[in-house]
Amino acid sequence: MSTKVNARIGMVNFINTAALYEVWKETVHHPEWQVVEAAPAELNRLLYDGRLDLGFVSSHEYAEHPEHYRLLADLSISSTGAVGSVFLFSEVEPQLLTDELVSLSAQSKTSNGLIKIILEDFYGARPRYHLPTAEGGAQGGRAVLAIGDQALRLKSQGDFPFVLDLGEVWQRHTGLPFVFAVWAVREEFCALHGKCLLEIHRELKRCVALGRDRLAEISRRVAPRVPMEPLACLSYLQGIELDLAPDKIQGLELFYEHLIRRGEVHPQALPLKIYPTK
Repeated sequence: MSTKVNARIGMVNFINTAALYEVWKETVHHPEWQVVEAAPAELNRLLYDGRLDLGFVSSHEYAEHPEHYRLLADLSISSTGAVGSVFLFSEVEPQLLTDELVSLSAQSKTSNGLIKIILEDFYGARPRYHLPTAEGGAQGGRAVLAIGDQALRLKSQGDFPFVLDLGEVWQRHTGLPFVFAVWAVREEFCALHGKCLLEIHRELKRCVALGRDRLAEISRRVAPRVPMEPLACLSYLQGIELDLAPDKIQGLELFYEHLIRRGEVHPQALPLKIYPTK
C-alpha cells in the first residue's frame, strides 16, 4: 500500500538504465512519485540543490557531498570489466598523452575523475585537461572522453585509433568492478520518509530483476535511440550491472580512496553510508 508521500526521483536518460527504467515506466503506478530524466551531471545539480529527493547520480557526487546523502543498498550502474559506453578516444597511446590536451565530459564527474586516475596513476601520463561547457568533439585535443549514448555513437564511427574502455582498464589494474553511478538519497528524505523510501527501493529492485528477464525485448525497443543494432544493444546491456554487491562496494571505496588522496572529494566520503542498512 502506498504511503502517498511525494517523491522526486532522478533517472539517467541514457539507455544504460533501460533494464530498470523501461519496466518502471510500464509497471510502477505512483503518480505521487515524480521522475525527472536527465544526464548524470544535471541530476547531480538537482539533487544537491534539493530539487530531487533521490536518484541515479555520479559516484563522484556522493563523495563530494557525503554529508547530504545516503546510498541506497543493492543499486548502481556498474561493470565488472568493460562497460561499453565510457571510452577515452585518442589519437595516440595513452602513455604518450603527457602535455597533450584531453577533452573531458560535461556529463559525468565520475568518468572525469576516473580518467585522471587511469592516465596519471596507471599510465604515468600528465595531460592537460579541458572541460567543455557542453558535449562536443575533442576541441582540438589529442583525446576525448565520452560517455553514454554519445560514446556508443563515437565507437561505431571508428575515427580514433586508440580506444580505452574505462571499466576494463580499472578492473585490469585493480581486480575490482567499477561503480559509475549510485542511487543517492538526501538525508532529510531518509529521516522523514523512511517507509516511502523502502517502498521505492523495493520497486527499483523489482524492476531490475524483471528487466533482466526481458533484456532481449527491451534491447529491441531502445536500440533505435542510439541508433544501434538490437543484438549489439543486447550485448551492451548485458554488460551493464545494476547491483551494489560487496565487490562493487570495494571498488567504490577504492575509487574514493584515490579521489581523497588527490584532494578531489571530501574525506568523509568514507566510510560509506548505505540505506537501508542490513
